[in-house]
Amino acid sequence: MSTISLTFPDGNRRDYAAGVTPAEVAASIAPGLAKKAISASVNGAHWDLAWPIAGDATIAIHTLADDAQALELIRHDCAHIMARAVQEIWPDVKVTIGPVRDYGWFYDFDREEPFSPEDLGQIEARMKQIINAREPVRTEVWERARAVEYYRGRHEPFKLELIDRIPEDQDLRMYWHGTWQDLCRGPHLQHTGQVPADAFKLTHVAGAYWLGDASRPMLQRIYGVAFKNREDLKAHMTMLEEAAKRDHRKLGREMELFHLQEEAPGMVFWHPNGWTIYRQLEDYMRGRQRAAGYKEIRTPQVVDRVLWERSGHWEAYRENMFLVEVDEEGAKEKRINALKPMNCPCHVQVYNQGLKSYRDLPLRLAEFGSCHRYESSGSMHGLMRVRGFTQDDAHIFCTEDQIGAECESFIKLLASVYKDLGFDQFEIMFSTRPDVRIGDDATWDKVEGMLEAAIKGAGVPYVVDPGEGAFYGPKLDFKLTDAIGRKWQLGTFQVDPNLPDRLGAEYVGEDGQKHRPYMLHRAILGSFERFIGILLENYAGKLPFWLAPRQVVVASIVSDADGLVHEAVAALRRAGVRAEADVRNEKINYKVREHSVGKVPVILAVGMQEVESRTVSVRRLGETRTEVISLDAAVAEFGFAALPPAGH
Repeated sequence: MSTISLTFPDGNRRDYAAGVTPAEVAASIAPGLAKKAISASVNGAHWDLAWPIAGDATIAIHTLADDAQALELIRHDCAHIMARAVQEIWPDVKVTIGPVRDYGWFYDFDREEPFSPEDLGQIEARMKQIINAREPVRTEVWERARAVEYYRGRHEPFKLELIDRIPEDQDLRMYWHGTWQDLCRGPHLQHTGQVPADAFKLTHVAGAYWLGDASRPMLQRIYGVAFKNREDLKAHMTMLEEAAKRDHRKLGREMELFHLQEEAPGMVFWHPNGWTIYRQLEDYMRGRQRAAGYKEIRTPQVVDRVLWERSGHWEAYRENMFLVEVDEEGAKEKRINALKPMNCPCHVQVYNQGLKSYRDLPLRLAEFGSCHRYESSGSMHGLMRVRGFTQDDAHIFCTEDQIGAECESFIKLLASVYKDLGFDQFEIMFSTRPDVRIGDDATWDKVEGMLEAAIKGAGVPYVVDPGEGAFYGPKLDFKLTDAIGRKWQLGTFQVDPNLPDRLGAEYVGEDGQKHRPYMLHRAILGSFERFIGILLENYAGKLPFWLAPRQVVVASIVSDADGLVHEAVAALRRAGVRAEADVRNEKINYKVREHSVGKVPVILAVGMQEVESRTVSVRRLGETRTEVISLDAAVAEFGFAALPPAGH
């Protein structure tokens, strides 16, 4: 029997018979480790304890103390246990797929009668019984014919279709949780009792088309969340309750910011208050980018398909593009255009006008570019996922030697902007080549190495995210953490050697020869629509004073104070404050409550006492106490507070 060498995280090596499993490796180290083990990493891949290892490899044994691996397995096993529970309660239900996602999982079922909240409680109870039974989890690799015969006999058409979609050269792996079987790539835990019975919850049911295709059957998707212990579950459920209170769609109605309607799905109708936030944010970003050496441009929204074919987007992105057919006068066939889903090919066209020298580089071109992408109706969500959006997009054309410096300066700019907007924490994901991509492997090797060297040179920590790069190049994705602990992927920095080559971008180097520039795609906020949604939820609508659409309301207590109210509003407006008067014949407490619901940061109350002393009574949002200051002091204080951070 042949021998293989396994290298452990501490650098030690041991020899084993080929085909040894991680469970056997753990047992050879210590009985205690064998008992605690849940999975392994073999050559960086997450590995089931029962899978054989065929050749020399690196190996690490995981236990429940390893959060990432433990949570993945707990959530994946919960999906299987839930599907088993459903079929044990309702044997006629057909199962489909159940992947891990976010903080939990979902599983799609084909059932005529809709699941009710009471059904979810019944499923949870059955899941706990399965978990407490501590039934073994085992796996086998089956021949295709055997798998087809098995699922055909069980009348599971969705599993049969999944088998048809699996390439012929790939194994079909089966898993059993007790007596219940599922087609699954794994890995999984070793018995159902390793799932904590008090640390999961089924949250809701939603409709989902089979394989995301609107022409296919509508299924029922049950969502669940799971954690390592009850305390983490409780903290998550508390966060969800807080998130519901902060829902930007609810705040959008209360603050009269925007609406969406069926006649323009995924397109935002901005109201005056919402558009004020949008423009303030845009003006702030314009100033920051100008100071950082960016030149702002504007490019067309409708562009001939020829450009998208040359850029590679037509092949890689066409299903997400809105097409426009035009009968050009005298043309033999219709001309096909597309609403741009992104700005990069158009920016290359601006770069290509006129000969460029190495002295012109780096050239930083920025655009608040309006883009359109098709999103399925089921995936759209308020401002967070739309079909029409505007990006704070920019592209840097530079030499190879300039990539490191541009990466470092961008990270500093991004960190400064996030801090100005109230986000002190973010993490960086280094995303490498995806399966579907353009360019040869040698180019990808080179560019990935350059980007990783650049981020190391910037001295910031990062996590590698394999296979999640753009189709044209590797990238850095920036995820920030909001006030209630949620992570949002926003900024991006992408190195692209391919698009300049495809679209003929050149510069004359010091040697007098023509060279291809590198193109760096970058954004800080991402889309304005989504970022505003995140801002609203982060602040629960209580935006920083400079961003608030209605900054100050001056409200009269008695009608005899109306004169000073209007004088105060005029003075505040001259100081750059978005101020308005409320002289309605209503009680002051009613006015305060109404404007507090609308998240107005400051209410200045004016009665006869204030008129006589030329003062205002200041009430700040979220505070019960008031203070009395002079009108002149109020104008000075709030005029300064209205300045954006870059203006300080």
